[in-house]
Amino acid sequence: MNTHSSADFAHKTAPSIGVLLSNLGTPDSPKTSDVRKYLKEFLWDHRVVEVPRPIWWFILNAVILNTRPRKSAKAYKKVWTKNGSPLMSISMDQLRGIKAQFNSGDDSVDFSGEHFEDSSGKMPSIHFEFSMRYGNPSIESGLSALRDKGVNRILILPLYPQYSATTTASTFDEVTRVISKWRRIPELRFINHYHDDENYINALAARINIHWQEHGKAEHLLMSFHGIPQDYFDSGDPYHCECHKTARLLAEKLGLSDDRWTLSFQSRLGPKQWLKPYTDETLKAMPSKGIKNIQVVCPGFSADCLETIEEIAMENRDIFIESGGEVYEYIPCLNDSAEHLFALESLIRKHVQGWEDRAISQQQINMTKQRAKSLMQPWT
Repeated sequence: MNTHSSADFAHKTAPSIGVLLSNLGTPDSPKTSDVRKYLKEFLWDHRVVEVPRPIWWFILNAVILNTRPRKSAKAYKKVWTKNGSPLMSISMDQLRGIKAQFNSGDDSVDFSGEHFEDSSGKMPSIHFEFSMRYGNPSIESGLSALRDKGVNRILILPLYPQYSATTTASTFDEVTRVISKWRRIPELRFINHYHDDENYINALAARINIHWQEHGKAEHLLMSFHGIPQDYFDSGDPYHCECHKTARLLAEKLGLSDDRWTLSFQSRLGPKQWLKPYTDETLKAMPSKGIKNIQVVCPGFSADCLETIEEIAMENRDIFIESGGEVYEYIPCLNDSAEHLFALESLIRKHVQGWEDRAISQQQINMTKQRAKSLMQPWT
């Protein structure tokens, strides 16, 4: 076990802040072998599937990984771009956008503005990295990159607005697993949700309003969130409640009456009951209720991915049209929109408060280094 790095501690290194942005993950390619590798890591996580390990090991390896990768690979091929998977491409755009929000062209940012200046007039630096919980770039590689830059205070921002043990807590598990092997543990802050953050709600509303300005307003707005098993919610996971709060605040911001919008849950897996109502069943039933013109948005996804592009924009569109629907429009995720980047920037600035007052001058660094050297001199 490697617990030491030359970047762990050095008197010549100024204190600095690191921000690790993280999302769920994506296979390295749409090849079946890469999809199988990705799914194996994802579905083996005990936070994702809460089944006793011996039983689940058999089901996963003997059944699921022999059938699902081929099907999922076909779905990934539908959405894959020249820049890779949509989630990876958009995540890199988000990373570049966040750096630009902090007025920097690289990964090291000097805070600007009176809120981030200490009494000496110096600014602390901040470094950014991006990681995926499953696949590449890994959380371990992102944290290691920050450590190699001398970062000793790290803010973790999982890009899941609504908390769930299946996503947010799993990210926390992996972060702590990685740093448990380090000799010098950094100060750590963790954003575990922002489902009711005003700037996030404003960004969602802006995204929808822009779509309305370009395409008009549909009869009905469906807000589809990723589902979780019902028994996870029954055991205390707050995800269901946070999704409903996001939807309510968004509807209020948009001025929608209760009969003009619906919340649903998508992407269920396996035979057990998941959070209801299900998105596909909701869309299938809408035309018979007189709703034949609909727009769908996915507020819980910070970036478009397989679940939004292939499942919602393609597969569920077919379900709605085949059931008698006439007009179906998918409203893209926040992605790297200016409003989204502003919301994330504001969230980061809010959560690093108290860290920004520790900037020190180069003169102070040199003095500290000299004192350290003198302490190491042999007694005479």
